[in-house]
Amino acid sequence: MNINMTLLLQAMGFAIFIYFTARFVMPPLANAIETRRRQIADGLAEAEKGKASLVISQKEADKIIAEAKAKATDIVAQAEKQRNATIEASKVEAKTAGEREKASAQAEIDQLSVKAKEELRDRVADLAVAGAQRILKREINPQVHGDLLSQLKAEL
Repeated sequence: MNINMTLLLQAMGFAIFIYFTARFVMPPLANAIETRRRQIADGLAEAEKGKASLVISQKEADKIIAEAKAKATDIVAQAEKQRNATIEASKVEAKTAGEREKASAQAEIDQLSVKAKEELRDRVADLAVAGAQRILKREINPQVHGDLLSQLKAEL
């Protein structure tokens, strides 16, 4: 065989191979590569959207947290005011109850004092009658001399 013929046949075989590859193999590969490139581009675009959405969501979350902290502070302040008001009301109520108890005790003391004074007057009157009886050596009748004894009680 001749080397020229071999080279020519090899060149023709190579040309047919290139034609076949360019005609039947390259278009599906190019389509697959283009499809994959579009998918990657779409994925990257979605990732960018996701990042932007994450930033927006983080800002909204921070805003909601700040609002919740403000509400919590308001609730604590209101509870503190209510607690102080309740304490003050309890103090006033306790003071009023104490004053009522004091007035009641004072009234009871006054009543007992008046009762003790009356008992003392009765005993002094009885002692005076007994003393007068001994002095006069005769008996004084309390029913007969009731006016005199009442007057004596009033003077004591």
